[in-house]
Amino acid sequence: MNKVSILQEKQAAALLGGGAARIESQHKKGKLTARERIQLLLDEGSFEEIGMLVAHRCKDFGMEQETYLGDGVVTGYGTVNGRLVYVFSQDFTVFGGSLSETHAEKICKLMDLAVQNGAPLIGLNDSGGARIQEGVVSLGGYADIFHRNVKASGVIPQLSAIMGPCAGGAVYSPAITDFILMVEKTSYMFVTGPNVVKTVTHEEVNSEELGGATTHASKSGVTHFAMANEVECIEYVKKLLSYMPQNCEEEAPTWEYELGNEVREQLNSLIPESANQPYDMKEVIEQVVDAESFLEVHKQYAENIIVGFARIAGRSIGVVANQPACLAGVLDIEASKKAARFVRFCDAFNIPLLVLVDVPGFLPGTDQEWHGIITNGAKLLYALSEATVPKITVITRKAYGGAYDVMNSKHIGADLNFAWPNAEIAVMGAKGAAEIIFKKEISEAADKEAKWKEKEQEYLEKFANPYGAAARGFIDEVILPSQTRLKLIKAFAMLENKQVATPKRKHGNIPL
Repeated sequence: MNKVSILQEKQAAALLGGGAARIESQHKKGKLTARERIQLLLDEGSFEEIGMLVAHRCKDFGMEQETYLGDGVVTGYGTVNGRLVYVFSQDFTVFGGSLSETHAEKICKLMDLAVQNGAPLIGLNDSGGARIQEGVVSLGGYADIFHRNVKASGVIPQLSAIMGPCAGGAVYSPAITDFILMVEKTSYMFVTGPNVVKTVTHEEVNSEELGGATTHASKSGVTHFAMANEVECIEYVKKLLSYMPQNCEEEAPTWEYELGNEVREQLNSLIPESANQPYDMKEVIEQVVDAESFLEVHKQYAENIIVGFARIAGRSIGVVANQPACLAGVLDIEASKKAARFVRFCDAFNIPLLVLVDVPGFLPGTDQEWHGIITNGAKLLYALSEATVPKITVITRKAYGGAYDVMNSKHIGADLNFAWPNAEIAVMGAKGAAEIIFKKEISEAADKEAKWKEKEQEYLEKFANPYGAAARGFIDEVILPSQTRLKLIKAFAMLENKQVATPKRKHGNIPL
């Protein structure tokens, strides 16, 4: 056999992964193969593979008799919409996608290239975990990957799509990355599986309930997106990338946009007459950002706050907004963590922030206090205070108490703060405030209820408006709701070249 034929034979073997039977088994589970996923993700013909002929080095337990070229992971680079990305795709048809020493080395080599060349890293995870036959070298391989994940954090965007099992130590690499996407019914993540859980805690639970996409999207918040199938998952990876720069030293791509009629009359009638009546903040977002540009993140988790990417006049922005339609838009532990994490991503990658505020305060109760609302609420305060990207706030209705401060107030570094005419900026709601301030007068009145209502109205007229804050410069402008989009377009354009000098330090100490 000549040398060219030998090469072609090896390449053909590598392309087959674990063989036709295992590929068919993968398809029967409703899953694509590692290479099919890469084909869907990257621009046609752009993929260049690295390490196709790598083989494992294990000689124990008969492993020397079973070798597959590529060793269970396909690695390389290509383009998504013309932009360079690095991708690794674990191959479940080879030893269940388990991680060996050489498997890990391939991923590490790719991660180093991604950081050195300043381009996003995408991991398509489908692995049974550490390759048991290799012992500690497999565990060491995981740690090598984790270490690089941390080094790359905030330098390049890192995205993890979970396309099958991701268990044990394997979960910590995606956990460090910026965004996790999971596929319903075919992917799961957990530190310990159902059998171990049953042995230790005697709980009966299956893989889907314990660590499926729906569980992590709604209960734990581990995953940012739960997708119906793998094709949809990969499409979302592409969408996400379109809002991000290549690395921390670049800006996100801008889309062409021509100014037209930017007035949005619908916003003038969106806020209900009653301050206690809910409305959907997503309607405000849809009106102020470019048409169909809003991509919500963590949609099913902590629904009392909304976060996501959008564009304003073609520029990429991050949106953080209280949601009055869920728990009145109150801040709690989950909402604070969700928003803080998103804010820090946007700040790391030069994505300006729009904060829409309608917040009655922090959620009271023993459950919140005992589980650390103080520390967790401080995470959002820290993240917004630390952020140096352009930051604009619009108060649509309520901004009460400490939550007013936390939600990107002027005092923690917001560049521009707008308020709608019906905004209420106060220490607390009028009813509670009147009870405290006018306690003596109310207790001495013949008709206590009538007196209370009278004093509540007095407090409302004095404090439940944006003009006290505007008089002190805490609000830069009180604007008509319909003018919000136009104001934001101009404001973000004005802040485009914002520069902030920060003190020299290793890093701050966020309250984790």
